[in-house]
Amino acid sequence: MDRIWEFAKNAKRKIALPEASEERNLKAAGFVHKNRLSEIILVGNEDEIKQNASKFGVNISGIEIFDPQASGFLERYTETFFNLRKSKGVTLEKAKEIMLDPVYYATMMVKMKDADGMVSGAIHSTGDLLRPALQIIKTAPGISIVSSSFVMELQDKSFGDNGVILFADCAINPNPNAEELSSIALATAATAKSLCQIEPRVAMLSFSTKGSAEHELITKVREATKLAKKKSPELLIDGELQLDAAIIPDIAKLKAPGSPVAGKANVLIFPDLQSGNIGYKLVQRIAKANCIGPVSQGFAAPVNDLSRGCSVEDIINVITITALQAG
Repeated sequence: MDRIWEFAKNAKRKIALPEASEERNLKAAGFVHKNRLSEIILVGNEDEIKQNASKFGVNISGIEIFDPQASGFLERYTETFFNLRKSKGVTLEKAKEIMLDPVYYATMMVKMKDADGMVSGAIHSTGDLLRPALQIIKTAPGISIVSSSFVMELQDKSFGDNGVILFADCAINPNPNAEELSSIALATAATAKSLCQIEPRVAMLSFSTKGSAEHELITKVREATKLAKKKSPELLIDGELQLDAAIIPDIAKLKAPGSPVAGKANVLIFPDLQSGNIGYKLVQRIAKANCIGPVSQGFAAPVNDLSRGCSVEDIINVITITALQAG
């Protein structure tokens, strides 16, 4: 995270916080602004934001506040949302009502490039964040599904990229098909580049290595690998690979000789949510890895979700992650 903070300082991105009157968000915003980790935009009722900042002893002087009710952007945002959703039965009057919601408003700020990214979820559910993001920002070109990744910082620096390995998808999609799995691989590779500043070497994991077993679950992974290679020919990606073949050089030489990824993977794509979720928690707890995430990925512009039990530090970290994803 120290490295991510430094990258975020240099990126100088604008991150919108639509839960701006909430105590943890205000304290995180004050810290980020004071330490110049990113530029912050507080979205919500201006009077309430200022009153709560004073109540919680947070200095928000110099931080931009956008009140949807008083904003000069409301008419433009309303018209844009109406045009995006009129085929779904949304009227102009309904579009304006929706745009007064700070989460929708902040999402539209990202869509219209008035902000570079958005962070929410301390008091809203994941669905409350994903719904407007899917309606307004939508997925990135070539990506069919929104997913998540975890950045695992291992104590043993011989693995991955100096101890850094990305795991995906560990939080969103229960059983992705081959097309969706290929999108998860491409999105995680992009996260590795933007967030960790590393060149991705992607392993598509299975319980088989290069035909050592046959099963429909293995076929899915093989097909996903082919699709990902077709979409991104320059990407270093290989599969299907067992975990040991993916990360241990001596085993890679035996099981997958000549592979550009085997033995040195720094991005691990799990075949389903069960294996991904179990895998990251095993590494976090047993190997005592530092676990950063989940990081949302696959959107055309960065939005990230918080746990409702998040700390001020968690929000600060997610803000800096979002700033890096914004490029």
